[in-house]
Amino acid sequence: MTQIVRVQNFTISADGYGAGEGQSLDRPFGHADPSRLMSWAGATAHWPGRTEPGGTYGLDDYLTRDFANNIGAEIMGRNKFGPQRGPWENYDWQGWWGDEPPFHTPVFVLTHHPRPSFTLSDTTFHFVDASPKEALAQALDAADGKDVRIGGGVATVRAFLAADLIDTMHVAVAPVTLGRGERLWESPAEYTDRFHLEQVPSPSGIVHHLFWRK
Repeated sequence: MTQIVRVQNFTISADGYGAGEGQSLDRPFGHADPSRLMSWAGATAHWPGRTEPGGTYGLDDYLTRDFANNIGAEIMGRNKFGPQRGPWENYDWQGWWGDEPPFHTPVFVLTHHPRPSFTLSDTTFHFVDASPKEALAQALDAADGKDVRIGGGVATVRAFLAADLIDTMHVAVAPVTLGRGERLWESPAEYTDRFHLEQVPSPSGIVHHLFWRK
């Protein structure tokens, strides 16, 4: 089976920002309110973070169910893993997600300051100082024939787009504006030179942007 490289359930604002300015321990998305950006996903029955019964079904839920479908590894940037910058002061920080991270696969964290790998539950985090192509080679090998998800943040997705390494993207555009921060695009048309694009509105107010290679 052919492995593909996917962006899945990546949410941005109507003006193209995936995160705001001023990330900190208390504000992983900077000045952006994650509940406004991500409320569409958190409301669904199959959102990975759901701990209570219930939730909505329909288009949004169909796409959240696909989040983990056939994923064998994830690549993320250091800013998604945590708020620290520069050399690690210690290795106490183990991510935002607690003892049960939602990935259930190997995760490759891109950083100029590698640290030892560690495992929480069924997720092992590896820290690599590597180009997108080099990191992807490691992730594809670890994925054991399954797909690789490029998990973000924005700078990581843009780096893999610039390296022409992404096969499909699902970007959910929320009806909020941020005005500043990390921007994925000014217009989704920036990527239609190499991707087909379908824009599918949802009753939740989200517009799902589905890209696949021409």
